[in-house]
Amino acid sequence: MKPKVTMIAWNQNDNYVVTAVNNHLLKVWNSCTGQLLHDLVGHADEVFVLETHPFDSRIMLSAGHDGNIFIWDITKGTKTKHYFNMIEGQGHGAVFDCKFSPDGQHFACTDSHGHLLIFGFGCSRPYEKIPDQMFFHTDYRPLIRDSNNYVLDEQTQQAPHLMPPPFLVDVDGNPHPTKYQRLVPGRENCADEHLIPQLGYVATSDGEVVEQVIGQQTVDQDEQGLEPSILDGMIRQLQLQQDQRTGADQESASSGLQNGEGTPRRG
Repeated sequence: MKPKVTMIAWNQNDNYVVTAVNNHLLKVWNSCTGQLLHDLVGHADEVFVLETHPFDSRIMLSAGHDGNIFIWDITKGTKTKHYFNMIEGQGHGAVFDCKFSPDGQHFACTDSHGHLLIFGFGCSRPYEKIPDQMFFHTDYRPLIRDSNNYVLDEQTQQAPHLMPPPFLVDVDGNPHPTKYQRLVPGRENCADEHLIPQLGYVATSDGEVVEQVIGQQTVDQDEQGLEPSILDGMIRQLQLQQDQRTGADQESASSGLQNGEGTPRRG
């Protein structure tokens, strides 16, 4: 097999270059002379993650499709720490990306099963308030394009960036309690009644009908038959004004061209 380089990274002070090769070896080179200094052995599959420590020039992190995460001392060519990403009942999870924190005390990884792995020093208590499964209810929603070729959410017919903050749900689309909903930017100071999502039934691609979050609605509003949300009404009004402005601009542009004025300029 002809060796191929899959990833390359300089260390923190640029004295060394580390290359990942598709024969599962990591090679440490002197960046000035090009001399091969060390072969780092440990991975059993291709490596596509090489991350240098933010301030310690000796430290390099590697991770690959074999589920292994290594911390290396590249000056000595030795293994400092090792973690194998074994998932119970599913085998190992390939590691797709890793990043160090700015202070160098933590690093986070994502794997092929959708997990976020956080490593570091100290207590893990700050992370215990986070649910095991976190998705926005708008994740994987289909998008469409309108007559102006703008992207819209298919269900609400609104531009995604103008929609209200999404709800946090688990992998099955079930909403999390209100204390977790306040973790979403834009919902920090909402009253409890505004953190109760409206549930509906949605057909999946397999034809199965499942209950999912489809919007925001309070009990009082539901009984009174009012708008599902004041914010939704404001968003619709803004969208309507934007569409009217866009139509006016297009009319003025076309009339300008018909009168021989050339390309119209926009303020």
